[in-house]
Amino acid sequence: MDADRRRGLDAALLLAALAVALLTLTPAGGSGWAWGAPLSELHMYATTLERTATQLQLVGNLLLLVPLAVLAVLRQPRLGTPPRLAALALAAAGGIELLQWALPLGRVVSPVDAALNATGAVVAGLLAALAAGRPARHRLVPLSGG
Repeated sequence: MDADRRRGLDAALLLAALAVALLTLTPAGGSGWAWGAPLSELHMYATTLERTATQLQLVGNLLLLVPLAVLAVLRQPRLGTPPRLAALALAAAGGIELLQWALPLGRVVSPVDAALNATGAVVAGLLAALAAGRPARHRLVPLSGG
């Protein structure tokens, strides 16, 4: 990878990280934090998915870390494997929730949000690796029928 492309990807990664920080670590009114009980949140998604607010929350959680994952795989191709992407995505999503717990932001700390954030990042990172033509051992290969 040439130096200009590397610098461009580094700058894009920094901007994406700043955007994630602004979206997740700015005060949401109040102080402290609230616990997002996983079963309650899953029930909310299951029973209110027809609501626009629920759809936006679901899609937003799935997309939050997508730019970071795609840029990370483009910048460092060896990250484009399921175990590496999963580890990094879970660490990033868990780190966000940990900071929301530790800082007096008035945010909801949610394992479901972290799982959705990580899921979107892993899927996007794997798609980026496939699109960039990574070696076959890193690809998801469909099973042949018959």
